[in-house]
Amino acid sequence: MPRRVAVTTVATRVSEEIGCKLGEEVGYSIRFEDLTSAKTRIKFLTDGLLLREALADPLLSRYSVIMVDEAHERSLSTDLLLGVLKKIMKRRPDLRIIISSATLQAEDFLRFFSGDQPQQKDDAAERSVGRIISLEGRMYPVDTMYLEEPAEDYVERAVKTVFEIHANEPDGDILIFLTGREEIDMALQLIADRATSLHPRAQSILSLPLYAGLTSEQQLYVFEPAPENTRKVIVSTNIAEASVTLDGIVYVVDCGFVKLRAFNPKTGIEILSATPVSKASATQRAGRAGRTKPGKCYRLYTQPAYESLPEVTVPEIQRSNLAPIILQLKALGIDNVLRFDFLTAPPAELIIRALELLYSLGVVDDYAKLTRPLGVRMAELSVEPMMAKVLLSAPTMGCLSEILSIAAMTTLQGAVWFYHDGENKATDSTRRVFAVEEGDHLTLLNVYQAFVTKGRKDSKWCRDNRLNYKSMTRAVSIRAQLKRYLERFGINVDESLATSKRVDEALDKGELIRKCLTAGYFAHAARMQPDGTFKTINGNVILHAHPSSLMFNRKADWVIFHEILETGNKTFIRDVTKIEKSWLLDGSLSTYYKIRGN
Repeated sequence: MPRRVAVTTVATRVSEEIGCKLGEEVGYSIRFEDLTSAKTRIKFLTDGLLLREALADPLLSRYSVIMVDEAHERSLSTDLLLGVLKKIMKRRPDLRIIISSATLQAEDFLRFFSGDQPQQKDDAAERSVGRIISLEGRMYPVDTMYLEEPAEDYVERAVKTVFEIHANEPDGDILIFLTGREEIDMALQLIADRATSLHPRAQSILSLPLYAGLTSEQQLYVFEPAPENTRKVIVSTNIAEASVTLDGIVYVVDCGFVKLRAFNPKTGIEILSATPVSKASATQRAGRAGRTKPGKCYRLYTQPAYESLPEVTVPEIQRSNLAPIILQLKALGIDNVLRFDFLTAPPAELIIRALELLYSLGVVDDYAKLTRPLGVRMAELSVEPMMAKVLLSAPTMGCLSEILSIAAMTTLQGAVWFYHDGENKATDSTRRVFAVEEGDHLTLLNVYQAFVTKGRKDSKWCRDNRLNYKSMTRAVSIRAQLKRYLERFGINVDESLATSKRVDEALDKGELIRKCLTAGYFAHAARMQPDGTFKTINGNVILHAHPSSLMFNRKADWVIFHEILETGNKTFIRDVTKIEKSWLLDGSLSTYYKIRGN
C-alpha cells in the first residue's frame, strides 16, 4: 500500500474481523513503526517498506502471496516494487502476486508481467501468466455539481460550501479535498471562526485534519464517529482519495488541485506545486461520497475545466528526483538501471541527474558502482540520500547526537507547532524563544532538546510553548530508530554531551552542525539577492524564504534549505540555515557543478 493511514486502518480492521490482537496474527509495518511478531501471518506494509525488506531478502522468501494495492497511483515505490517483483517471479514461480485498484488499466499490468507471451486461454496458461478478475463494487449514486464561474480562492469557497451544505442538506459528514497542510490549517481556522455564529440549538460542526505529516494516532481520529448532534467535516489532502473508507461521508468538496512533486533536471531542484487533478482522481474523490449511501460532490471548478483535465496523473517516475530509487536499485544489486524493467521508462535525463547527485554525494564511484561502506550504509538508512550523507558525515565532525535530533525533526514536515484559533502571533512569539540566528535547523534542535528535558513528561509545558506533543513524541521515536540503524553499522552515538544545553550557547558546535548539513545539502544552496530573495547557484530559480522560516525577512549571504514548494506564483524554501561560501568550495559541490557543466 502506498500510504501509512491505509496500512494502519486496514490492518486494524482485518485483525478485528479475524478476532486477534493487532500485532499477533495480523500486523503492520510503516516507516519508523513496526507492529508485527513471530505469530504474524498477514502483514500490511507500505510499498517502500517491502522494498527495504528486499535489501536483506532479495527473493522475499518469507512471503507466499504479495498483494500490491492502489497500483494506479503509480508512486515511485510502487513502480519500482512491480519491477522487482517481476524479476523475483523468474526465480520464484511459486510466488503469487495480486495487483489491485479501483481504476486500474488491468491489461497494461498483465502485459507487463506476462511479457511477450501469447495470451492463451487455457487454465495452465492463466495460472503461469496471470488473469484479470473484475469485482463489481457497491456504489451509491453521487450527484456532481460544478461552479458556473471559476473560484478566485478555493479555500474560502470550500468553507463557504461547507456552511451551505450544513444549512441546507440532511445529515451526513463532509470531506474537503485541499492540497496541503497550510491550506488545511487555514480552512480549519475559517470553519472554527464561522461555527461560532451558528445558532446555539443548531447541529454543531467537528472539523478534523487528515494529511501525511500527522502521527498515525492523529490520523485515526477521522475514523471515529462524530458525537451526537454533530456533523463531522474532514479536511484532507489526496490521502483520502483512495485506500481508506471514511464511514458517514455523504458530501465531498473537491478543490480540483493536488500537490505533486516535479523535478527540473536543468536546475536540479524538485518542487512541490499545486497542479490540477486528473479526471481519474476527480472520479475517485467524488466516489468517496457514495460509499455508504447516496451522496453529492461539489467540484469547485467549472464543467469545461473538468473536460480539459488529463485522463490520468503522470507517473511519479517520469517527473521526480530519481536519486532515492537508483540508490535502492544499486543496493538490490541492479547496477544497470537503464535495462531495469520499469512499467513506464523514466526519461534518460532524470537518470543522468540522479547519478550525478549520487556521485557527488560519494554514493557511487567512477563506474557507477555503489561505494563501500558509505553507499551501502546510505541505502540502508530510511531517509533520502542527502540527509543520509549528513548523518554519516556527522561522526567525523563530532556532532552526530545533534544531527540525529535534527534529522528526526525534519521528518515531521512542519507539524512541530500547533496554532490555536486567532493566536498565530502568540505562537510566532513563542517560537522565537527557541530561535537561533543561524536558521531553522538549529532552532529545531533547540526545540527537541527542550522537549526531551522539560516537555516529555509535562504536556502542559508543550501547551504553554505551543508545541505539538504527539509530533514531538514521534520525533523521539524516529531518532531512536535512526540511532539503532547507525549502531548496526558499528557507529557509536555519543550522548555524553548535555542535551539540555542550547546550541546557540555553544557557537563552535553550531558551526560544526551547519558544516555537516552543507556536506549533504550542497545541491540545495542559494545566495541572497539585494531584494531579499535567494537564487540557486546556477541563478535559474528565484526563491523566497517561507513565512514559517526563521530566515523570513532576515539577512544571510549563503544558505542551504531542506524543502522547496510552490504557492501561487512564488517558490518558497523551508528549513533554511545560514552557511559560509567557503564550505561549498570543499569538494562535493564543486564536483557536482563541474560534472553538470555549470
